[in-house]
Amino acid sequence: MLNSRTALLDVRQMGEADRLTVAAGTPGAALMENAGAAVARAIVERWSKRPVTIQCGLGNNGGDGFVTARRLVEAGWAVRLALLGSRDRLKGEARHHAQRWSGAAEPLTPAALEGAELVVDAVFGAGLSRALEGQAAETLAAAARKGLPVVAIDVPSGVMGDTGETLGAITAALTVTFFRKKPGHLLLPGRLLCGDVIVADIGTPPSVLNTIAPNTFENDPALWLGRLPRPGDSGNKYTRGHALISGGYPMTGAARMAARAAARAGAGLTTIAVSEIALPVYVSALTSIMVQPIAAPEDFNRLLEDRRISAFLIGPGAGVGEETRARALAMLGAGRATLLDADAITSFQDDPGALDQAIVGACVMTPHEGEFKRVFDASGDKLVRARAAAKRSGAVIVLKGADTVIAAPDGTAIINTNAPPTLATAGSGDVLSGIILGLLAQGLEPFLAAAAAVWMHGAAAAAFGPGLLAEDLPDLLPGVLRRLYDPQ
Repeated sequence: MLNSRTALLDVRQMGEADRLTVAAGTPGAALMENAGAAVARAIVERWSKRPVTIQCGLGNNGGDGFVTARRLVEAGWAVRLALLGSRDRLKGEARHHAQRWSGAAEPLTPAALEGAELVVDAVFGAGLSRALEGQAAETLAAAARKGLPVVAIDVPSGVMGDTGETLGAITAALTVTFFRKKPGHLLLPGRLLCGDVIVADIGTPPSVLNTIAPNTFENDPALWLGRLPRPGDSGNKYTRGHALISGGYPMTGAARMAARAAARAGAGLTTIAVSEIALPVYVSALTSIMVQPIAAPEDFNRLLEDRRISAFLIGPGAGVGEETRARALAMLGAGRATLLDADAITSFQDDPGALDQAIVGACVMTPHEGEFKRVFDASGDKLVRARAAAKRSGAVIVLKGADTVIAAPDGTAIINTNAPPTLATAGSGDVLSGIILGLLAQGLEPFLAAAAAVWMHGAAAAAFGPGLLAEDLPDLLPGVLRRLYDPQ
């Protein structure tokens, strides 16, 4: 298991964590008490006293709401509690805590919002699998129309905890969840609906993760920093790896940006192999990056025989067609780490099986959604799709977006969250490919190389701020690496 601190638990796994905690001696009622107390504490810390309406459902999420209501009253807040249904339908721990609430439980209708300046959503939580409807939908929608800040318990009602898909949820200002985040807190559109997310400790022992064995994680340096390549006193340019890129023409900028990113990420040498007609363009634009002219296909194949080259990249600006496909197959057959991006992926759209068969070693593919659906099954949520593609192909899949998912063939997946909106600019994906290539060239295993590169890519963009161009990104990498190597 990767670093458990960044582990994500799906709805079933979180239920198992609760079960194991109760089996170890902590009563379920105590867990619910701790959860509601954590929500109340978060509210008191963030807002001044004001009238609050707490909307409760009939399950455990509603039970958390009853505890929250009681705790806020004890803190001197004015609280109205609205219940979706009647108290006699409550069961278990939720029934226990409802009995401890001495106030009224009025029907859950928009009328319950009258006079409220804050709303707590404790209606459904993460396990909902159907669209919001009836009084719950109407009351939440009324809160949104009034512009009332909403605090969601676990997830906003209508957000699916496993996928981030929405079934009619409204946007929360704050979400308080417990023990570990769920994938739905990070995947779009759920992430945009959760607002700020607080993970509260409610007494679940971290040791339960040993039994659950989670295989989904939030991207964080804790996952890969200990393996990130660092220059050594006895190293030289050859020991730091040699990265090779197949350069396109007439689209030359993509490969050039990827090459600079690979070098900035630490590759000791970086070479772009280009057609002879493109040689003047590349040579005039590059200095420390080497350019190798290719007159015929056999020249390219001979270049791949150089065992000093440790990792390959093809795709940025390559063009879709038989030449790109042939070069990709040659790289995959050379027995070294290979990254396929953009046009190199699309070049297999008519025969994805040939691509799968060719991947026998270390390989990373970095499709955006459009490229992904040309060669992989586009059904299912983002985690499901990325995992299925990685399992089918045998490659690490980096399914790009604001919520990039990195999936390994064994089913382990990482969700990235640090990408700012400024990365939505032409060429940023080429730079990402270059960063991954640079780490692969230095010997970092593909899954961790992809995760580290995606995070570094986001950190570089965030450091620049507005006005970012993709060509700015490579020169921002030294600052990112400096902060990673020496956080002080």
